[in-house]
Amino acid sequence: MTNHHRKEFLGFFTTAPPVGLPERAWMWLSAPKPKVDRLGRPIEAPYGLRKIEAKLQEAGFNAAIIDPDHLDKYLKSARLLMVGHHDYFAMNSPSVEWWAITGEEPVNSRSFKRLMRQKSIREAKRNGLKIIAGGPAAWQWLWRTEYWREFGVDTVIDGEAERVIVDITRKALEGEELPAYLYVGPEDAPSIDEIPEIKGASVNGFVEIMRGCPRRCRFCPVTLRPVRYYPLEKIEKELQVNVKAGIRSGVLHSEDVLLYGAKGIEPNPDAILKLHTLVKKYYRTVAWSHVTLAGVKYAEEKYRLITNLTEILYDEHQDWLGVQVGLETGSRRLARIIMPGKAAPYPIEKWHEVVGDALAIMHDNRIVPALTLILGVPGETEEDLIETSELIDNIKDYRSLIVPMFFVPLGYLKDREGFIRDRITEAHLEVMWRALNHSLRWGEDIAFNMYLRSPKYLPVRILFKAFLMYVKARVRELVRVLDEKGPEALLPSSTVTKNLVAS
Repeated sequence: MTNHHRKEFLGFFTTAPPVGLPERAWMWLSAPKPKVDRLGRPIEAPYGLRKIEAKLQEAGFNAAIIDPDHLDKYLKSARLLMVGHHDYFAMNSPSVEWWAITGEEPVNSRSFKRLMRQKSIREAKRNGLKIIAGGPAAWQWLWRTEYWREFGVDTVIDGEAERVIVDITRKALEGEELPAYLYVGPEDAPSIDEIPEIKGASVNGFVEIMRGCPRRCRFCPVTLRPVRYYPLEKIEKELQVNVKAGIRSGVLHSEDVLLYGAKGIEPNPDAILKLHTLVKKYYRTVAWSHVTLAGVKYAEEKYRLITNLTEILYDEHQDWLGVQVGLETGSRRLARIIMPGKAAPYPIEKWHEVVGDALAIMHDNRIVPALTLILGVPGETEEDLIETSELIDNIKDYRSLIVPMFFVPLGYLKDREGFIRDRITEAHLEVMWRALNHSLRWGEDIAFNMYLRSPKYLPVRILFKAFLMYVKARVRELVRVLDEKGPEALLPSSTVTKNLVAS
């Protein structure tokens, strides 16, 4: 329960263990305690929880989001506790990579387990408290059933919950039998009218503009859901809620912001420009949660849309824009198998050209992408990884971060086996090494000249600088090992790697 110093990207540090810093300092850097009212309700709360809170309040339930530090005062009378999490047990990327590389449990998982083991929750559970778990990481309970039993979770809701949450809540409060696991499939996805507007402010002004994605990447669960667009009036109501709470910066959320109001993958320039004009009336600065590289290239080349959007957004308060972007792989062969629609309307065979052209457009328009790479996709070969390494070299001059992630079985590939550290090869290490060098090259520039430029972030800058110094020291140690022992010394089975991890 935090706003990450109003810097959404700092939230990625909660996916790691405390590296080079005491845990208390690490948590302050990535997850400072939130402001709460006299009842212990956070001024800002995670957007997904706000949706559930609003749905229950509209149905007449006495429901509220409570900061975990203030939960004890309610547990003696509460009859139902709902918990949501982005990564309950650190099984998502990049948590799983940090855990594999360092051998330490990330702080997101540690803190959740500490919460659920506190005495007040255990006592309330013995006195009849029902517990329902949900959120984007709900699927993880199926893999960690020992915690399901330990924490006494009665029901896990996996999927968009707006259509089912009122009925489940009623059954829980009336003592009816609850399903242990409830999967909300695409056919049960709520319509726009069934999705309520938030009643309280969301973390960092987060506002959803659409749900679903038409690109059908096989590794992504979002693509299984129908595409639905929020009307501008609905978006404006949520903007007003956030501004009323004093939030003047925000994140527009979609799997591809440039597809807002689109027909399939054909952009709707009028809808997108109206959306950003509306948002800029309320927020001084705006970020995007996600866009696609093909979307950037096509929107700019056909409609000059990126240029037009930055003309709307950039002023005395904002001169750059951050966003997460799926690079996923540099292998055109693998891309044809797992994400043939990722490059549309361009053929996937031109993936490298699409990537380069889109990043050039973003670089020129001061849009800073965090590029995610997936390692260990089923069917991946050494040639695929070599091609990915080559693509990383080709984009070295474009301002960006590259974040390698291990394959997690979701979406159409949810029945496949996830990638684990023991399967890392020299080719994987090469990709990770080039990604690290790229991110170190651009990371300091992005952090100090853009992201943390304001004097008020001086304490964060100092801690972040310490973290960078630690990483660079570890890189120098890795270089020494490579020079002395060769690449095989860094494979999972090597004594050198185990000693490095232990240290």
